[in-house]
Amino acid sequence: MAQRTLARYLTEEQRSKGVITGDLKFLIEIVSRACQAISIAIGKGGLGGVLGEAGSDNVQGEAQKKLDVLSNDILLDANEWGGHLAAMASEEMDLPHLVPHRYPQGEYLLTFDPLDGSSNIDVNVSIGTIFSVLKCPEGADLSTPEAAEAAFLQPGTAQVAAGYAVYGPTTLLVLTVGDGVAVFTLDREQGQFILTQENVQIPADTKEFAINMANQRFWEAPVQRYVTEMQAGKEGPLGKDYNMRWVASMVADVHRIMTRGGIFMYPLDSKLKAQGGKLRLMYEANPMAMLIEQAGGAATTGRQRILDIQPERLHQRVPVILGSKNEVDRVTGYHAN
Repeated sequence: MAQRTLARYLTEEQRSKGVITGDLKFLIEIVSRACQAISIAIGKGGLGGVLGEAGSDNVQGEAQKKLDVLSNDILLDANEWGGHLAAMASEEMDLPHLVPHRYPQGEYLLTFDPLDGSSNIDVNVSIGTIFSVLKCPEGADLSTPEAAEAAFLQPGTAQVAAGYAVYGPTTLLVLTVGDGVAVFTLDREQGQFILTQENVQIPADTKEFAINMANQRFWEAPVQRYVTEMQAGKEGPLGKDYNMRWVASMVADVHRIMTRGGIFMYPLDSKLKAQGGKLRLMYEANPMAMLIEQAGGAATTGRQRILDIQPERLHQRVPVILGSKNEVDRVTGYHAN
């Protein structure tokens, strides 16, 4: 049987199920090619002179790595010209990036975290790219970057596609167009993403959790309770032993959950309360929540479903608890008590 490339998969989805348009198919293909280019740059490492600090900060005040800047530029350059986008927004930029007038304007908006987990770049640990696609509202004001921000402020339920690339021992593209989750593996010789798994399903129960234990003293009571119960193991109220995993790269931690189940938590705590949380709603929480739900999992802030949040600003941060449904429901229930 012939291999199913990403392009073929998207064509079949377009023809048989009607869940995507021709422009959306093209947009996803362009993003995938940008991810291939990022993968190549990462693979060169020190040989390509791309490791280390860029000497600048992003809009969140975080020091940028050289690869952060390069990955952001690759995604911008790849997606400007195709006629499928109206504007883009990135974790690395203060304001949206408008498609230049010399190119045709499209009906979609693209948001992305160009290189998630960049603190792991220099130590050769898996990192990734996260992206989300929205429809541009009719009549949206795209006259200036400042005006264009309002077009992006849509709840996660409005996403028409979401995905991530993970740059590890292999480069994978994990994608949903609202019809389940599919995994594609980059064949470097062919230069194409090949379908290697369809209809990904996350087990409802798990024995693995991912959280930064260094922040334990700052957590709210519901998370303190849940983690304490997991640490109690078989003798505790949950009746089973858990293992903790923490990569400090959301893409890597979420992909482990996609592969074998688990729960990932970056909860609200006293250190993060003023800024609303750690992770960005538009670039991280929403696309990952869509993927997790499409794979049968759950994603909440501890207090509400992530996809139901009405964004108030482009770089809004939120708490994130996602993964195996029964575990997410348990810790979310503790917040309600």
